[in-house]
Amino acid sequence: MLTHTDLKKGTQFIYEGQPWQVMDSLHVKMAQRRPVMQTKIKNLINGSVQEKTFQQGDTFAEAELTKKNIKFLYSNKGEYWFCEEKDPSKRFSFKEEKLGTNAKFFKPNSLVEGILFNDEIITVVSPIKVTLKVKETPPGIKGDRAQGGTKEATLESGAVIQVPLFIEEGDLIEVNTELGSYVKRASE
Repeated sequence: MLTHTDLKKGTQFIYEGQPWQVMDSLHVKMAQRRPVMQTKIKNLINGSVQEKTFQQGDTFAEAELTKKNIKFLYSNKGEYWFCEEKDPSKRFSFKEEKLGTNAKFFKPNSLVEGILFNDEIITVVSPIKVTLKVKETPPGIKGDRAQGGTKEATLESGAVIQVPLFIEEGDLIEVNTELGSYVKRASE
């Protein structure tokens, strides 16, 4: 059993019969009041996000979630299609709203992790860092430093991020999917 103080970032727990994950938490102590845990939690089944305050004495069951490798196939009109790693005939899809911002970094035919709850895939998690090719970016102009030396680049997955001026079309770069930001130039 988890108590309200165990609800740290990344903790997965059962609340109102469904699995939730803590996105952010803050332990608050006010004068002459009991300490509380202010949290921002995400429902892993439908993707909704709520802000909740939990009191002393609140207890929760730990969510028994398992992970399974699945293959990302393609995206079309806000739907992302996947299949089981070993069996391409077992296909399923998720809406973009449910997957969140990480979905824009999925590369076709790449492996991602599916989260299972009661033997059903409820959501998909991308790796923290992925290597993607720069599909389109304007040339970096020497002396153009108004934006701190960055420019927009469109990646092969369709995502648009800020990259340094020395990055050119065709370069492989490493991207942090949690922050949606450039990390470094990758080697082939």
